[in-house]
Amino acid sequence: MDNLTREQRRKNMQNIRSKDTSIEVKLRKNLWHQGYRYRKNVGSITGKPDIVLSRYKIAIFCDSEFFHGKDWEILMPKLQKGNNSKYWISKISRNRERDNEVNKRLLFEGWTVIRFWGRDIQKNIDECMKVIEETIWDLKMQEE
Repeated sequence: MDNLTREQRRKNMQNIRSKDTSIEVKLRKNLWHQGYRYRKNVGSITGKPDIVLSRYKIAIFCDSEFFHGKDWEILMPKLQKGNNSKYWISKISRNRERDNEVNKRLLFEGWTVIRFWGRDIQKNIDECMKVIEETIWDLKMQEE
C-alpha cells in the first residue's frame, strides 16, 4: 500500500479532522461569495450536516472518499489485503449505513440532502455550486 511506518500512519490518522476540513472550507467560501448564508455543523439537525442552508432547508455533507466508502466494490477488496482489514471494513460499512439512515431521516423531516465527494469539491467546485443553486431553484419553484 504505502511505505509509512505504523507510527507515521497513526500520526496521519490522528490528524484527520471531523469538521472544518479543507473540502468544507472551500465549499463554504464559495457559498459565502455567492451570497448564500449558512450554518455549519448544526448538532440539533439529524446527522449534524457540515453545511446547512436553513432558509431552504438544505443539509449538505462533504464526504471523504475513504471514510464514506466511495466505489465500495473496488475499495473493500483492497482493504481486505491491507492491515487491520476487519476494523476498516467494519468502520466504513457502518459509516455507509449511517449515511443512508441519516439521508432517510432528514428526508422524512422535510430536508433536502446533498452529498458531495471531497475530490468533486476540490476539482469541480463550479459543478458542486451548480447542484446547490439548481436545488435552491427547484425548491423555490415548488413553493410557488
